[in-house]
Amino acid sequence: MNRLSLAHLPVAPAVDPMSLSIGVVHLGLGAFHRAHQAVITERAAALTGDTRWGISGVSQRSATVREQLEPQDGLYAVLERGNGDPTIQVVGSIREVLTAPEAPEAVVARMADSAVSVVTLTVTEKGYRAKSGGLDLDDPEIQADLTGRPPRTVVGQLAAALARRDSPLTIVSCDNLVANGPFLRRLVAEYFEALGKVPEVFEASRFPASMVDRIVPATTEADRDEAARLLGVRDEAVVVAEPFLQWVIEDDFAGPRPAWEQGGAVLTADVAPWEQAKLRILNATHSMLAYLGALRGYETIAEAVRDKELAAFAHTLITDDVIPTLTPPDGLNLASYGGTVLDRFANPALKHRTAQVAMDGSVKLPVRLLGTVEDRLTVGAEPRTLALAVAAWMVYVNTAANLDDPQAALLTAALDGADTPAAIVDSLLAIDAIFTPSLQNSAPFRDLLVEQVTALRRR
Repeated sequence: MNRLSLAHLPVAPAVDPMSLSIGVVHLGLGAFHRAHQAVITERAAALTGDTRWGISGVSQRSATVREQLEPQDGLYAVLERGNGDPTIQVVGSIREVLTAPEAPEAVVARMADSAVSVVTLTVTEKGYRAKSGGLDLDDPEIQADLTGRPPRTVVGQLAAALARRDSPLTIVSCDNLVANGPFLRRLVAEYFEALGKVPEVFEASRFPASMVDRIVPATTEADRDEAARLLGVRDEAVVVAEPFLQWVIEDDFAGPRPAWEQGGAVLTADVAPWEQAKLRILNATHSMLAYLGALRGYETIAEAVRDKELAAFAHTLITDDVIPTLTPPDGLNLASYGGTVLDRFANPALKHRTAQVAMDGSVKLPVRLLGTVEDRLTVGAEPRTLALAVAAWMVYVNTAANLDDPQAALLTAALDGADTPAAIVDSLLAIDAIFTPSLQNSAPFRDLLVEQVTALRRR
């Protein structure tokens, strides 16, 4: 079977790929970006006729994405799975693929190009190399970048590009971090301070906050086979997604940008209420179902949420623990949103693996769950279901055969010899990089964790 390419194109993208020039760089060229920002960017170009916004995508780790996309002229398909028959659309907005470990200088040069005015990021929480709310200057990779090598960290890449530019950049973080834009700005500022020089262009650049939402499970060989059947050509870069798609962006830009609002994004003066609702309802519930589901032997989130007991826990988490801590953005009913989230999780066509959602828990837990725990404790509430979610993570960490977490060594060492529920809780609760002093010193929270860990281990 022929491979998808410009020469073998059964379904045309919304915009002629050959008409696009590169105006956006995206760091973190994974499945999520290809199913989200790249789709909205192409829709905007199609509706406005503005062809300045082709994307240079940067893989921060391996050459796999480049090997998938280059033989296909950057083309790939998005396979949408909802309640009805699947649909498929070819996307052509990615016009270049760079691999940072192989070509770090090319990555910086592309972001320094005056034709580029926007950089977007989906590098996951651990990609920011942060510690205690700031840049981890002890991180060996950050230290290596600071010594002057062609940078390989995200913050180092951004700083190097900004230092070369005459015009400011708009840098849009799309990762699940609280106030992600201002947070990233702080990290870059601290990097420049460590260098001893802050360029003027940095002060003029903008770091708007944003919130993204779409379920994008890992692509399987069965997905590739189905895409081949629907397209009539082989697509090694196909991504799978639900029909739902949301992008909320703070309207604060340093220069030209794609007309993302034409492609379906929401531009707003304040992303925070949207962000908090998504992090605390969707992402927190996703993590809880991943840990509880994995402990019960479920392979996918859909299987976990179809378990009546786990679904009841998820519903209680949203209604009893999370919603009381939130201020709804205009036009969003929080209870309805929570119900929609659980319906989306239950979509059997999206095989979002519990193991995939459970990875990197040490960096996800503080932004998804622990802030809500603190808010509930502050008002004297008993966050029982939140404690269940955290306890599920603790038991998962204690039992996982191959823990996928940037702090796996630290977690494993902390648990060495912890053979009782109380010991497990105390060992993990003592990790300063995850739990704040107020949580470490909260006797009610510790008691709830011990109770829940005991119940989970008994099962």
